[in-house]
Amino acid sequence: TSHEFGVVLRLSGQFPLTQNVTVTEGGTANMTCRVEYNDQTSLQWSNPAQQTLFFGDKKALRDNRIELVRASWAELTISISDISLSDEGQYTCSLFTMPVKTTKAFLTVLGVPERPEITGFTKPAMEGDEITLICTTSGSKPAAHIRWFRNDKEVTGTKEVNATGKSFTVKSTLQLQVDQSDDGVAYTCSVEHVSLSSNPYQVTEVLEVHYAPHVEISHSAIIPQEGQYFKLECVSKGNPLPEPVLWSKDGGELPDVERMIVEGRELTITSLNKTDNGTYRCEASNYLGTSGAEYVLFVYDPNAPGQQDPDHALIGGVVAVVVFITLCLIIALGRYLARHKGTYLTHEAKGSEDAPDADTAIINAEGNHAAEEKKEYFI
Repeated sequence: TSHEFGVVLRLSGQFPLTQNVTVTEGGTANMTCRVEYNDQTSLQWSNPAQQTLFFGDKKALRDNRIELVRASWAELTISISDISLSDEGQYTCSLFTMPVKTTKAFLTVLGVPERPEITGFTKPAMEGDEITLICTTSGSKPAAHIRWFRNDKEVTGTKEVNATGKSFTVKSTLQLQVDQSDDGVAYTCSVEHVSLSSNPYQVTEVLEVHYAPHVEISHSAIIPQEGQYFKLECVSKGNPLPEPVLWSKDGGELPDVERMIVEGRELTITSLNKTDNGTYRCEASNYLGTSGAEYVLFVYDPNAPGQQDPDHALIGGVVAVVVFITLCLIIALGRYLARHKGTYLTHEAKGSEDAPDADTAIINAEGNHAAEEKKEYFI
């Protein structure tokens, strides 16, 4: 009958339904238990230790973090705030029919990793040193993932994972041999974890590498000429930055301090003349060493009759080379043609070799022609 069918449907629907819950440490978990058909039978939530939390709308465990959200014959929902890793486990919803029907819901708590720290590096490092960078984060569950970046390029470290209670401590180590190219480079440790979504924790260490100076000299004019303004710059690199730089000429002090002005790394000669010819040297030092560079100055006199302008001399040299190569090619081509062209002697020409006049030559030629075919002679 329809009455009997309704009883069967209600009995089959008298079963508690729950869902597993995942929450981040420190967050709030809502645990819901529903029954589709209930004939006024009580619902109950209990924790992994089988302690009753709520029986219907009655609180059974003294824990200020646990509160009732909704209680009816069809549903019992409770909330647990300020979740900790110790709250993780299997919770049970019971429907007090005869016999009692139960269902389980697993509460997963994600352990949020602590913000990472980089240790193992003492500033400054010296060029050539082996250094170690260690990035550490604790408290993650599951274990966090660590990535390293050198500026914006990813590099690989050595990972180590250790369990600490229900959470994990993760370390990643980089070992490097540094040189001057590493000075000022940023190494970033990035900690990724499901609890952080797409916002990883990051910490950055900027390397400081000390190295000896390296010096070069740059100059303002390609062709120094008398009367011109001329500048030399001592371009020095090093850490610590080598200061000040020292200028000298031909192994001694600068001879004309009124025209030769030193400002920082620059040596300026206000009006060049022939007395400025010589070897200029700059030196720079820090506590790791000294470096020097030299520049040989030759001042040209554009008005001197015996002295070519360097530009004209260069052009003249190029033209001379081109003319020489062209002449060589013409001579070589002439010899080649002479060798292969030769001198062609026909039977008429051959007959004229020993003839006293033209008529005799023709007769001689015809006689020769009868004896042999026309030949070619090469000289």
